Amino acid sequence: MTTHPMRGPNRFKLGVFSANADGGLTLTRVPERWPASWAGIVQAAQMADRAGIEFFLPIARWKGFGGEMNSREHSYETFTFAAALAGVTERIALFSTVHVPMVHPVYAAKALATVDHASNGRAGLNIVCGWNPEEFDAFGLKIIEDRYEQGLEWFEIMSRIHADTGNFDFDGKYYQLKNVSGRPAPVQRPRPVTLNAAFSPPGRDFAARAADYLFTTFTDLDKGRAQIEDISARAKVTGRDVGVYTTCHVVCRPTQAEAEAYYEHYAVTMQDTASVDHYMGAKEKFSGSHDADAYRLHRKRFAGGAGTYPLVGTPAHIVDEMIKMSAAGFAGTTVSFVNYTDELPYFIATVLPLLREAGLRVQ
Repeated sequence: MTTHPMRGPNRFKLGVFSANADGGLTLTRVPERWPASWAGIVQAAQMADRAGIEFFLPIARWKGFGGEMNSREHSYETFTFAAALAGVTERIALFSTVHVPMVHPVYAAKALATVDHASNGRAGLNIVCGWNPEEFDAFGLKIIEDRYEQGLEWFEIMSRIHADTGNFDFDGKYYQLKNVSGRPAPVQRPRPVTLNAAFSPPGRDFAARAADYLFTTFTDLDKGRAQIEDISARAKVTGRDVGVYTTCHVVCRPTQAEAEAYYEHYAVTMQDTASVDHYMGAKEKFSGSHDADAYRLHRKRFAGGAGTYPLVGTPAHIVDEMIKMSAAGFAGTTVSFVNYTDELPYFIATVLPLLREAGLRVQ
């Protein structure tokens, strides 16, 4: 096993986000929107792998968001997604995203270990405690108030299985298990790398105990700095060090005007209005994943990239923004596009060299 890419030498790391779902993170009607064909996903993953991008991160979706396109209804399950990509990539970390209430921890432990062996130690797990009531309904489940408490039990069970120290019983509030085991142990020791996307205080407390890296959103960089300070303080209480990443949607073009015009076209003129309304309403009511102001001020960002931060402009402008993110304390960011295979080549060819010149990446 080599060093996991998330622990590699680049100061500002990059991940490709949400390519397993149609539309990616967008809620748009443009004809070139991402179809999430398997052949296209493989092509995007291999591009990112060859370029030295650190990780490939899927979303977990069980329902679409309505509107004309019903974006993200078409999406691939993430353990099998990562295992399949392990066979066609060489270096890139391959994450699975799991909704705790929908996936039993004994199953998750074995599935994740399988991906870790298939990828020779490149697996990762994005732990999501759940927020969408329509998806809970599809499983016959109810959203519980203390879902992070359930998440900690889930994580403890999975971690004990991966420790491979013998069979055990577990008598918790949410899980009562007998004679639990689950070999093989993962290649990574004591367990594969974990992520968690959390914004609320209970979510950040969970991340401080269960995640190696926290993904968080921000509306402006000053608020992003405050979030980094907050999670660092919470992690310090637990005796851990949690890296902080953010997440962005990208429109990279040769001129600023061209980039901004396309952003306006796909995220405003061609937005899937009913889908954006549905998504923003559900997120604001149930998720707690964004600043309250984001829903009032940044509808364009939700249509353009699920409320993530926009990187819209020339390669130099995008790199300047990433330099500011790094200076604020972010360890890296994910990127998403309207169409990954159309847009990744230009991003790789123009942005990555400038990041190396800026000293944020060595490869």
